[in-house]
Amino acid sequence: MNPFSEKGQSISSSFQNWKELYPKAYDKREVDPYTKTRIILMNGTEFEANWFSHNFARHVKDNDLRRELSLTRAVEKQQQLKISLLKPCNESALEHTISYEQLAVDLTAELAKRECDCYVKKALDFALLEDFDHLYRYANLLEMEQGILAERLVGRYTEIMPGRPTIAHHRYPIDNVKRAINSKDSDKQTVLATMIITAAEQQTMNYYMNITNLATNDLSRRLYQEIALVEEEHVTQYESLMDSSATWLEMLLWHEYTECYLYWSCYKTETDPYVKALWLEHLGMEIGHLHKASELLEKYEKKCWQEVIPDGEFPKPLSLHENIDYVREILGTTVQFTGQLEDYALLSEIPSDANFYKFQSIINPTTEIVPSHLVIDTHIRHYGKDYRYQVEQSPVKELRSRTQDNTNVGRKPDAAHSTNFFCN
Repeated sequence: MNPFSEKGQSISSSFQNWKELYPKAYDKREVDPYTKTRIILMNGTEFEANWFSHNFARHVKDNDLRRELSLTRAVEKQQQLKISLLKPCNESALEHTISYEQLAVDLTAELAKRECDCYVKKALDFALLEDFDHLYRYANLLEMEQGILAERLVGRYTEIMPGRPTIAHHRYPIDNVKRAINSKDSDKQTVLATMIITAAEQQTMNYYMNITNLATNDLSRRLYQEIALVEEEHVTQYESLMDSSATWLEMLLWHEYTECYLYWSCYKTETDPYVKALWLEHLGMEIGHLHKASELLEKYEKKCWQEVIPDGEFPKPLSLHENIDYVREILGTTVQFTGQLEDYALLSEIPSDANFYKFQSIINPTTEIVPSHLVIDTHIRHYGKDYRYQVEQSPVKELRSRTQDNTNVGRKPDAAHSTNFFCN
């Protein structure tokens, strides 16, 4: 499908009344896990588009252009709210968090599996193991707090066991900044990947930052606090991959194209008829937004859309599905890597005075105060072992113990064996 060739819905006809804006929430007991993750993905995609538009408006003087941006932005905010309200009232924030982390794991794995840029794939694989570990930490908290087994929420499509331990995720900020791609020289799938994953991680960070102080006990608040700050690291990594040389209007076009692609992908892969119809409705709106962005690009920069996106045909639909074997492969080969400026390095290959170790000594002076460790330690003391859902034992033997949380893997040299990243 080429959205530039399709007739979209006009912006003026896209505004909805209150009855139309309030959707029917899904049944948390019956919904497919990937319907939930698609909802979270599109919520984040709409936020990213809206927030980009706000920042664009703050950096341009032309009020005619700012008025055009405000029209599209207002529709997209309606879209975002409608999508967010598909979540039912009786689904707790912590249950919803499990879906956030399942999305992070399976979206990142799927993008990495189809990525042709080896550098971008490496960034995806690196953060994949961290979101995988977040799922494990939250799942243990969920069983302690609510007696709910997270494997039921993820449909047993995603394993729940330690990844690179969260204690090891805290890096000196400059080591999270990577090299930007150039959209004019990159494969379209690579440009889409950088934009999709940035939006998804931004949404996750926003969610955790906003609900941390609403958690009902200190242990839960502390875990959200810690992981929210890791998500800040992930947003820094992913946004630094995006094309920083593109103009505001070129990026506006890419944002709208990305939204069209994702709504089309969701429509193609959705199993819930009600939600599927919503994806189609929003796709029509986004095609209208894309045509408007194309008009603005031509009016203000005298460029046609083909100068930014030479081929408008979508890649194959982005599908959210089980990625157990892929995650295991990355876990078994790269758990001992950390960020080092624009690249990644084995812990055994960086000097003892590296920024990583200095920052670790500041934020993690003792393991006893680290929330992600406390959650697992508390679970083990209460239940005799941690909570996991595994199809077989971990590929990292140092992470196989059910009665002791490993705080050395990913944090100390030679704490486990890793080889290297691999390209597609």
